[in-house]
Amino acid sequence: MLAAQTVEMLRSSHALFGLTADEARVVVGYMRVVTCAKGATLLREGDGRDASEMLLLLDGEVSVDAGTDNAAGSVAIASLGPGSVLGEVALLDGLPRSAHCTALSPVRAAGLTRASLQAMLDQQPRVAAKLMIVLSQRITERLRGMGQQLQVYAQLTASLQAEVDRLRAAQRR
Repeated sequence: MLAAQTVEMLRSSHALFGLTADEARVVVGYMRVVTCAKGATLLREGDGRDASEMLLLLDGEVSVDAGTDNAAGSVAIASLGPGSVLGEVALLDGLPRSAHCTALSPVRAAGLTRASLQAMLDQQPRVAAKLMIVLSQRITERLRGMGQQLQVYAQLTASLQAEVDRLRAAQRR
């Protein structure tokens, strides 16, 4: 049943994979079940190469935060539920994780390790390539969204600076 649920999520437009049923079954064959209790850490910001695993959430909710090691405190990025994917960047590049993910409820997920992805590349290269292309597209979409957010922040910063400059000029008079 878990495999069937994972296959369906990999095929759904919600997860944005769009794999065929056969392709999804191939991917599921390389995945493992991951369960976490409420409050548990699924992915830890800064974890390195040995922690390069992508998770497809099957059940539960997860909080995604960045800057958890920062003295100023962490920044909430998102709250994600079933069908969401976590850790795809580390899966692809093998570099330390850029966010911290905590279970907001009991979580069940399907995990794909970097070693499993490498095995899939060797044994099922077409399916692995399609999966990697889709993951890359997801990452690109997020980067474009962040670029738009940064433009808004830059406009806000410029407006705030103009107001500060106006207030300083008014104080000098």
